[in-house]
Amino acid sequence: MKNLWKFISGQVIILVLLSGCNNSGTSKSEKLTTEAPAKAYTIEEFMATTSIGGSDFSPDNSKILYTSNQSGIYNAFELPVNGGEPKQLTRSTTNSVFTISYFPDDERILYSSDKGGNEISHLYVQNLDGTTKDLTPGEKAKSQFFTWAHDRKSFFFISNKRDNRYFDLYEMDVKTLTPKLLLENTQGLDATTISRDKRYIALIKSITTNNNDIYLYDVATKQLKHLSPHKGDISYSPATFTPDNKQLYFLTDENSEFKFVKSYDIASGKTADVEKADWDIMYTYFSYDGKHRITGINNDARTQIKIYETGSNKPLELPDMPAGNINDINISEDGKLMAFYVNSSKAPNNLYVYNFGTKEVKALTNSMNKAINPNDLVAGKVIRYKSFDDLEIPSLLYTPKGAKAGDKLPALLWIHGGPGGQTTLGYDPLLQYVVNHGYVVLAVNNRGSSGYGKTFFAADDQKHGDVDLKDCVASKKFLAETGYVDQNKIGILGGSYGGYMTLAALAFTPDEFAVGVDIFGVANWLRTLNNIPPYWESFREALYKEMGNPKTDSAALYNKSPLFFAHKIKKPLIVLQGANDPRVLKVESDEIVAAVKKNKVPVEYIVFPDEGHGFVKKENEIKGYGAILKFLDTYLKNGTTQIKEVAVAD
Repeated sequence: MKNLWKFISGQVIILVLLSGCNNSGTSKSEKLTTEAPAKAYTIEEFMATTSIGGSDFSPDNSKILYTSNQSGIYNAFELPVNGGEPKQLTRSTTNSVFTISYFPDDERILYSSDKGGNEISHLYVQNLDGTTKDLTPGEKAKSQFFTWAHDRKSFFFISNKRDNRYFDLYEMDVKTLTPKLLLENTQGLDATTISRDKRYIALIKSITTNNNDIYLYDVATKQLKHLSPHKGDISYSPATFTPDNKQLYFLTDENSEFKFVKSYDIASGKTADVEKADWDIMYTYFSYDGKHRITGINNDARTQIKIYETGSNKPLELPDMPAGNINDINISEDGKLMAFYVNSSKAPNNLYVYNFGTKEVKALTNSMNKAINPNDLVAGKVIRYKSFDDLEIPSLLYTPKGAKAGDKLPALLWIHGGPGGQTTLGYDPLLQYVVNHGYVVLAVNNRGSSGYGKTFFAADDQKHGDVDLKDCVASKKFLAETGYVDQNKIGILGGSYGGYMTLAALAFTPDEFAVGVDIFGVANWLRTLNNIPPYWESFREALYKEMGNPKTDSAALYNKSPLFFAHKIKKPLIVLQGANDPRVLKVESDEIVAAVKKNKVPVEYIVFPDEGHGFVKKENEIKGYGAILKFLDTYLKNGTTQIKEVAVAD
């Protein structure tokens, strides 16, 4: 719940098997090995790589449905399970299409789409003849897929069409495509999972960003039961019901620094430990046939995957899997096939299928642009350094090929979204693009980031733009000690909350960073917190308790808002913004740009009229990311101070 302003292109969640990732290691300084410099690639070459995700098996298991931006914008594609060329199923040229699934008994497809990134998503069906129908109409109604009923006669979705503040739960009959209200939400609860017999619905109540409650709704009796009465800050969140509908598995950090899996027996009310790890367990779920349980563990910027045989609760034995990180595991309904993705710092997602009977693993895609040699790209390394108060800060280091001791390379801090997000070891085209062009990148997981325990997670509460910014400033010492970074050429980049951190760095520590790259960052917390989307009502108070309430904490929010201190900004700044962003309104970027220009500081501003909170169209990414590198080359690498006027896009 804490990661409210997630930077879409910079927050890739990576899943790995126990033996999958070799990018580990912790050190205070990095020793370089002799490497030849990499070939430099253009942004067009980087963006010619295809971004893919999601998977669903067709009813006969012959094909897999997935989402791809091969066409320049996200659309629905399918691939034969035995290999072959992808087939494009939707042909949108304006709004991104994100696949959900095939229908259970035919090859109609269910997908989600909004308008220009405005986040008012609707659910659509594309029929076999190519025609489409909006299943959840309403100009201001936001609808999201929840899950298929286990009997496959219906699916569930949530929508705020009754009250734009709260999401009710609906059931959609497959034959008639007529929705029925199943649970009216008037208490600000969020439904998370439903039992296979459709009797029980588990819900979460957000109190703060690190304190939640679980409720159980009985559809038969219409009774709502509170399952987690407690004192103090403890996180409780439903995960899944067991296949026999008798228990609810949930995640909690009760008496623990990290989240683990517990069970709640519905008949007796008794709880028991199910699974623990040395890090946060992020999720656990069962396959459709109930024979396997898949768990994801947030293991030091990677997600470690464990697959259990449900009957014995023993880990599943798999053959050697492809090198890299395994993510998005999806087992077919008959339990015979498993679709998954392989990803690494140096390579984007590729789709694979595993046959449980033959033990064969087959690659179905090759997403990387063939013009790019993967050996020219850089794997991230996990490092740690001490901050101003000796707190250890985990970060990811990317060093350009050919770097050597004595070099004076420019460097860039990469700050994730949130507050409470985490940068993990995964492929990011913008990150690889700037590293490929000679920049050291340090992705900082400052205090307040998720994945490192609840104490670290809460360490920035009500201290934003202060202690987390001091963590970023402290990282300069680590970079200087590498022996190949010019400490006078260190910039800062971030999106969403990371964009706020960029603006805060330039305004509150004006002499520390040479340049700033702000991607839809918050400039005025008073306005942003007063204008959060209405459908965030269920965790509005939790957000206020972490960041501050604009009605009662206005002075504190004023003092952490860069807009009111923009007169102190004296280093070059570039700002990128989506005009349709409902989270960080365009006016945030408009005003900070105007304010900084008054300082006679170089400012560049790019607005995309057809994007929201995150850029999803290739042509916009090419324009925006290309402009970022040009800006960095001008003002960070070469140190130019001449003001460059750039027209603001309408």
